[in-house]
Amino acid sequence: MSAFESMNAPAAEDERALSDINTTPLVDVMLVLLIVFMITIPVITQTVPVELPKVRNTATKTKPENINLSVNREGQVYWNQTLVTDNDDLLRRFESIAKVQPQPEVHIRADQKTRYEFVGRVIVDAQRKGILKVGFITEPGGVGAGSGM
Repeated sequence: MSAFESMNAPAAEDERALSDINTTPLVDVMLVLLIVFMITIPVITQTVPVELPKVRNTATKTKPENINLSVNREGQVYWNQTLVTDNDDLLRRFESIAKVQPQPEVHIRADQKTRYEFVGRVIVDAQRKGILKVGFITEPGGVGAGSGM
């Protein structure tokens, strides 16, 4: 072996040693992640035990003194088939029935395509004037009907 070859031999060994991947840091990181997941997953899956309400649909007994409000797609409100001209008129009507004892129920019927905003305004107005009983009228057989829950 010449002197030149002996000088190159250790360099080749050094290059081979540097080409190996050190997996120890990778294993350390994976073990830390495993421990973190083992600790956090049981915390995430635990919930507060509550008993959810069961689905039931009973027929509404409409009394003559009950107020039927209808909200169409454009957001117009009808009070027992009569168009309410503006929000102030609706507030005055709510104020007048809030004083009656026993207070009549307010039943809201909304078109399927009505924006939630329009129905929400009616509910807020009823709440502001002290209406205690507000209900929604829907068609029977909708989503969840007959699910047995």
